[in-house]
Amino acid sequence: MSFVVRAARRDDVDQLYEMAKLTGGGFTNLPPDRGALNEKLARSEEAFAKTEGESANDLFLLALENVNTGHVRGTAQIFAAVGKRWPFYSYRITTYTQRSKELDRTFSSKILSLTTDYEGASEVGGLFLHPNERAGGLGKLLARSRYLFIADHRERFGDKLVAELRGVIDEAGGSAFWDALAGKFFGMSFQEADEFNARNGNQFIADLMPKHPIYLNMLPESARSVIGKPHPSGRAAMRMLESEGFRFNDYVDIFDGGPTMEADIDNVKSVSESRTGTIVNIEGEEGSRSLAATGKLESFRCCYANIGMLGDAEVEIDSQAADILQAETGTPVRYVTR
Repeated sequence: MSFVVRAARRDDVDQLYEMAKLTGGGFTNLPPDRGALNEKLARSEEAFAKTEGESANDLFLLALENVNTGHVRGTAQIFAAVGKRWPFYSYRITTYTQRSKELDRTFSSKILSLTTDYEGASEVGGLFLHPNERAGGLGKLLARSRYLFIADHRERFGDKLVAELRGVIDEAGGSAFWDALAGKFFGMSFQEADEFNARNGNQFIADLMPKHPIYLNMLPESARSVIGKPHPSGRAAMRMLESEGFRFNDYVDIFDGGPTMEADIDNVKSVSESRTGTIVNIEGEEGSRSLAATGKLESFRCCYANIGMLGDAEVEIDSQAADILQAETGTPVRYVTR
């Protein structure tokens, strides 16, 4: 399989733009806006180039490339620390219970409370795969490559890792959650807010959203039914997150009500089970099918490979993977079984 995950480059902008037009809206980490994409690429380039200093604003943008054609067919992102430069808001679903002695009844209500509980957490997001490439394990390669990057640059990230999944959007591009809640305060449709969000970020929502708790019973059923539910196209991504050890802990996005998944970084499967070694043979074809990563920061590359253990921290790798990784004997590698 001739695909590699690598650091995105400035000259990827045209291909990223074409992919962004395929997302169907509501995908704020990959906006169909050249200016916003260029800003992301510049910010990512700065993060990859930095070797010291605080990492609050660091964004690492990864690209999935077909090495035979040079075409970019997917993207994924890692944010080093959220909520440091500006608040990272979420709604937390809580339960409020009251009892009436006169009625001899207890009433429990679900409430949305605005929080900044994830301040300082790292975030993975922006996972998108071209519709023509959604087979052969490329989604897992793209998603799990982020965890190998984190493991290889552990000091750049926090203790907790979160992932915000896109919420439910109807065929017309509308959001029942937005219409029932945020839309009441902004005088714009979800699509208009989505486009503004892609260009300017969601701080405008946080600034104007009501800060008081919201009783779910006061929202229409159309909105209540989608809270904490992923967009249909994101269900596979949610399953992949769960297989890595992420869990839904009743936090949802303030924009579309999609679920926020969380995990302790060191307990993420692809982090905790990954191993490091030195390549001593590039002719091996019989090893375990694995994800293998080489290089640091902007030199990071990750692909599928056959990895075999030859001794203490010594491995062999198949020649095709070695070519894709631009590796040779003596190259350090981090790997995890597929």
